[in-house]
Amino acid sequence: MRKLVKKYINWQNSRKFAKVGQRCRFYGTDIEVEGHVEVGDNVHIRDHCIFRTRKDGKIIFKDRSMVSWYVIIESSSLVEIGENAGLAEHVIIRDGTHLIYGTKEHWRFTPHIIKPTIIGANAWIGSRAYISYGVTIGEGAVVGVGSIVTKDIGPYEVWAGAPAKYVAHRTDDVPPQKLAEAEELLKIQGIRHDRREDY
Repeated sequence: MRKLVKKYINWQNSRKFAKVGQRCRFYGTDIEVEGHVEVGDNVHIRDHCIFRTRKDGKIIFKDRSMVSWYVIIESSSLVEIGENAGLAEHVIIRDGTHLIYGTKEHWRFTPHIIKPTIIGANAWIGSRAYISYGVTIGEGAVVGVGSIVTKDIGPYEVWAGAPAKYVAHRTDDVPPQKLAEAEELLKIQGIRHDRREDY
């Protein structure tokens, strides 16, 4: 019976999206979708998320992307989550904001600044991070917990802080202590197999 309920909840959630790939999993009954949101194959989305688009805006989750609880994404142009990218709990991503400079008018009545926001393949966005409009986060990049990202992040770079700043590269010029730790863990545990590739 429990399996049947899970299948029903998954089917019910899948109907909220403009396009849904194969073998997607939607957990829980509180996933809010407004507007044009697409998901590729093997996408996993946890409960209590909000995905909202305005006018011609699109949110696109590429294959095998993963979204944890309480993530909010809003788009008036394009927000793209790359293949196999992960968004941890309470991440917020927007591709627009209100104009505040050059006017004394109330922000509610000023024009919107809209620029696409792109999260690259295999990137990992830490809990409670805020990704601002017009930002591109490169392949394999990591954003630290609680960071506010307002600038582009290069491939395999680690950024953290508010505002987020460059911390290190994941493979270039790794400090000896961290490199030794990585080599030891890789030797003991290796790289885990992605079960979704077996589907």
